[in-house]
Amino acid sequence: MAFNNSFTTAKPVMTTTETNKVLKNTYLLLGMTLAFSAVTAGISMAMQLPYFMGLVFSLISFGLLFVINKKAESASGVYWVFAFTGLMGAGLGPMLNYYAAMPNGPMLIMQALGSTALIFFGLSAYALNTKKDFSFMGGFLTVGLIVVIIASIVNIFLGSTLVFMAMNAAVVLIMSGLILFDTSRIINGGETNYIRATVSLYLNVYNLFTSLLHLLGASDD
Repeated sequence: MAFNNSFTTAKPVMTTTETNKVLKNTYLLLGMTLAFSAVTAGISMAMQLPYFMGLVFSLISFGLLFVINKKAESASGVYWVFAFTGLMGAGLGPMLNYYAAMPNGPMLIMQALGSTALIFFGLSAYALNTKKDFSFMGGFLTVGLIVVIIASIVNIFLGSTLVFMAMNAAVVLIMSGLILFDTSRIINGGETNYIRATVSLYLNVYNLFTSLLHLLGASDD
């Protein structure tokens, strides 16, 4: 599971015009970075990169998060976001090749993509239309992430399929909550920087997709 940087210090309340501008820029950049990730993932799959390269790309991407947070207020921050999401997409290649080789593998990948899109658009639309403040979820989501991280470390030694599936189911719920949480923060002025907002939502979508794929793959297997 990729690191999520959603929990940051609240910012001053913005005007409606400023909020709409952040939302517009966030979703525009999010759409572009997701498309770019799909391209780099496709290239990674075509090159048949080994699994360890996916881990290398993920580690480099983790390091780039610190650069993005530092450059978020400057124009160069956008280029770092594309570098980050491009590497994240390339890191997915080996995993996608693994699932694509399974019986009904391409169908599983498409089901995970479709489910991710439905969940993201559905929850985003709900948050945008209701304009509810979901900041109260921050503590619960933080605890949930910590529990999942600990469970994933423990399961390295246990190798339990049941724990693996329970852990990914929990990630699906947590990422769904984070979509509401992060969208709410933008609407209510908690996040005024569209670069940081884009990275947070991107990681939500990324983790949601991979966890759904793991669940579907394990169920099919």
